[in-house]
Amino acid sequence: MDKIQVAIVGYGNIGSFAVQAVQTAPDMDLVGIICPEAKTISLPGIRAVEELEQLGDVKIDVALMCVPTRLVSSIAGKYLERGIHTVDPYDVHGVWDQLQLLDTFAKKGNACAIVSAGWDPGADSIVRALMLACVPRGITHTNFGPGMSMGHSVAAKAVPGVANAMSMTIPLGEGIHRRMVYVELKEGASLEEVTAAIKADPYFAHDETHVIQVESVSDCMDRGHAGLITRKGVSGTTDNQNLSFQVNINNPAMTSQVMVSCARAAVKQAPGARTMIEIPVIDMLPGERKNLIQTLV
Repeated sequence: MDKIQVAIVGYGNIGSFAVQAVQTAPDMDLVGIICPEAKTISLPGIRAVEELEQLGDVKIDVALMCVPTRLVSSIAGKYLERGIHTVDPYDVHGVWDQLQLLDTFAKKGNACAIVSAGWDPGADSIVRALMLACVPRGITHTNFGPGMSMGHSVAAKAVPGVANAMSMTIPLGEGIHRRMVYVELKEGASLEEVTAAIKADPYFAHDETHVIQVESVSDCMDRGHAGLITRKGVSGTTDNQNLSFQVNINNPAMTSQVMVSCARAAVKQAPGARTMIEIPVIDMLPGERKNLIQTLV
């Protein structure tokens, strides 16, 4: 079987780890990196360009959207319309509108868009769905952290006056979180104004948020993250069914690996947009169906 030809769009936290994930996938080839900073990228044997058109007639099966969530729809659309499957780490929970938007682009180009294919939402979404199947009545709590949230960090960095930012998520229990945002300010910027803008952003508006000025965000940087999903409820008529799933991870490494696994699944799906809970898990795995079933079932 021919290898899946993959392009990486964007080269930030996720994009750099996506290179490693694609290169170690046994059934994929990396055809190039597409991002505005292409001239600053120097990776042996990997072509980096500023625009898709600069890759010429190179075949691309799947494009990994390693870009900020708020840019996904505008960038992914042009790839989908050209018949290129896309996988994105859209990290805003409540994804229905985004799904419908990309579904239109995908069907127009006879392609597949896998939306919110990261750690959470994404892999954790499958865990929550499986817990619901096992315990139909009950309560699920998803607790993030302590660790760095990439989406929140990008949102804070985009605030006027911010030179760099890192948002740490602190779990308070029962799905409630505190956001600790460390900011490096541009000359002349007001911490008071930056704080107000960050707290008003939808990424932060629903959580307790503290903004702290530091001299160097890089000196505070730690990409590690953690998560704990719990569900307590009833199976049939049996009470006190307790389920838990816990991870301690490098956030961008995990997110990019999930995206690469979903790239494998994208080429097997019918045209349209879908989330990870709508895709057979076996489609995300390399190898023959028979061998996977014999190994995993």
